[in-house]
Amino acid sequence: MSTTVKEDAALRRAPELGGQPPAKRRRTVSERNRPLWMLTPGALLIGLIIVVPLILGIYIAMLQLDQYTIRKWISAPFVGLKNFVEAFTSTDLVHAFGNSIGFSLIATVITVPIGIYAALATQNAYRGRSLVRSMFLIPYVLPSFVVGSFWRTMLQHDGIVNKVLTAFGLPAGQWLTGPASFWVLILVEVWAAWPFIYLMALSGLQSVDPEVHEAAAIDGALWWTKLRYVIFPYLRGPVALACLIATLHHMNNFSLAFLLFGVPAPFDVQILPTLVYSMSFTSLRFGMGAAMALISLLLIAIPLYFYLKAVRLDTGADAGGKK
Repeated sequence: MSTTVKEDAALRRAPELGGQPPAKRRRTVSERNRPLWMLTPGALLIGLIIVVPLILGIYIAMLQLDQYTIRKWISAPFVGLKNFVEAFTSTDLVHAFGNSIGFSLIATVITVPIGIYAALATQNAYRGRSLVRSMFLIPYVLPSFVVGSFWRTMLQHDGIVNKVLTAFGLPAGQWLTGPASFWVLILVEVWAAWPFIYLMALSGLQSVDPEVHEAAAIDGALWWTKLRYVIFPYLRGPVALACLIATLHHMNNFSLAFLLFGVPAPFDVQILPTLVYSMSFTSLRFGMGAAMALISLLLIAIPLYFYLKAVRLDTGADAGGKK
């Protein structure tokens, strides 16, 4: 037992013994701030990985940094907020943001019921359940490079998809250009992302107490009643968290769109990550690209804040902010 703990114990017992409480030793600065010192490694890591690049990105966004000034980027012309204004008025930023929001929400809405149904289908034990669970995880464990290349090959004009359609007397389509490309991106994203919802829902189902199932069976609850009033309350937290993570992943998924459509991407499937990449590394306007990246961060943070406030994943607080 440390000296400080002994002194605190003696201080509490002094009135009972009829004596004067001993003088309490004042703790040193090191003892008072010991928990903060323990956070130092993590704070340094966050500063190096997040804070420093963010500050550097803000500085670059206020420069006229392009292929002509990149060699002396520290002394590049300072333009202030000009890049931000031009990003909104003279680029496809608003269109790309709309595409990103629509693509993310539609993909999440489709993957959630698929993942929950797959989790319910593999919850109870039966012959071959391990094989089914392994097969469900195949789209999720495949690298994005493999998924994008695989689907791009199949959706080419002379790919297997058009050959199958032609064999059944249906017209072939241009799947990687035009309006159809947006729905192709959603299709491929759903195919690759639904196992994540499945894993989160399955983890929620594993937390259901077996006694709850037994009580529902004894009461004669029908399958829909049991699903609604027994199963779904346990899935509310994991599925809400899965929706949040999945939506952010869809919105920031650069590799899949890049592999399917390349850069610059078709106008109908232009999303925020591909637009920022194209502006920075195709047009070589690094200042404009940094401004777009910061705008994208703010645009994503706004709905994220309200979503977190609605589902209350971070705390169990009520609307007044108190637990």
